[in-house]
Amino acid sequence: MKTYVVGVGMTKFERPETREWQYWDMVKEAGTKALADAGISYAEVEQVPVGYCFQASTAGQRAAYELGLTGVPVYNVNNNCATGSSALMLARQFVEGGLADCVLALGFEKMKRGALGGGADGGDFETSPVARHYGIMAARHGFEMSPPTAQIFGDAAREHMEKYGTTEAQLAAVGAKNHRHSAHNPYAQFQDVYSVDEILAARTVHRPLTKLQCSPTSDGAAAAVVVSERFVERHALAGKAVEIVAQAMTTDTEESFASGSCIDVVGQPMSREAARQVYERSGLGIEDVDVVELHDCFSVNELLTYEALGMCEEGESGKLVESGATTYGGRWVVNPSGGLISKGHPLGATGIAQVAELTWQLRGEAGARQVAGARVALAHNIGLGGAAVVTLLRAGDL
Repeated sequence: MKTYVVGVGMTKFERPETREWQYWDMVKEAGTKALADAGISYAEVEQVPVGYCFQASTAGQRAAYELGLTGVPVYNVNNNCATGSSALMLARQFVEGGLADCVLALGFEKMKRGALGGGADGGDFETSPVARHYGIMAARHGFEMSPPTAQIFGDAAREHMEKYGTTEAQLAAVGAKNHRHSAHNPYAQFQDVYSVDEILAARTVHRPLTKLQCSPTSDGAAAAVVVSERFVERHALAGKAVEIVAQAMTTDTEESFASGSCIDVVGQPMSREAARQVYERSGLGIEDVDVVELHDCFSVNELLTYEALGMCEEGESGKLVESGATTYGGRWVVNPSGGLISKGHPLGATGIAQVAELTWQLRGEAGARQVAGARVALAHNIGLGGAAVVTLLRAGDL
């Protein structure tokens, strides 16, 4: 059964403690926008998966109750940084499997200032779900006095530089591009533009990554209404509908750990396999895609994802971004929203916010960010621990 996104909404992503709001306030704002975009009421929603990482059990209910008290099933989802897209995937599966005609996927995060620890929930390192990942890093690179997530991705960048000759300027070019894109996004946490030289001169978080190449902690929420083809027809929503053509989630395999490389530990093999599955199921390839929202938690991960998605050969991603192929006027526009680096990264909301941006792009509603003639879009969301979700979207063909 075909599935469609017919309504999306999100809050502006904010620096933690900037606004006096609670997570349920964020969800009410994003969810109300998504329902209004679809032109439906909450009473028509049959299932509600809610993604978040930092709140207690059943926080999904507390948040969703702001939209209505209908007794609808609510599912609490936590998959580290891939939480939002995991909630969206559940929504699609409910509809595709014929269990529901209308599902509302919600994602939110209310975070604390400062860098993330070794896992989304912090806690003791020895019992952390990502202890194995960091153990691989430590065996090859040791531990330094820098934030753990920046450290493991920074070490992946060092390996890429050593193996392929990738330069610090090429890594900085990712940050420059995404900050430039976010200048036109009113939902972005940051809207300042920086040159490559300014990004290189920023404070080092973990060499070679500077602050302006790292996603910030953020507060915010996003929502998407996912429906069946018959729901689209019954409610005359063809003009709003964006088809979820294919979607896949993968988790770590032996390949993630066997090489002892941080490039593999941070998820490139997962991303590659998820993309392969999506291309196979859809009959489309990266050559058919016009616009991409991918998980640039750190600049190096955007480069690793170019390779995983098949946008370039292994080791060629630095040259790809430097060539201008991934911005306006190039082969693809990657992260027109500003990406995680500049739009912000409230973990539970990120994956759904990516799809909100792509929905606007495929409808031609993205304003100054609009990618001309966009018909096919791809979202990529990844979390250590691990999970990678790739979603292929197409302008509705009803």
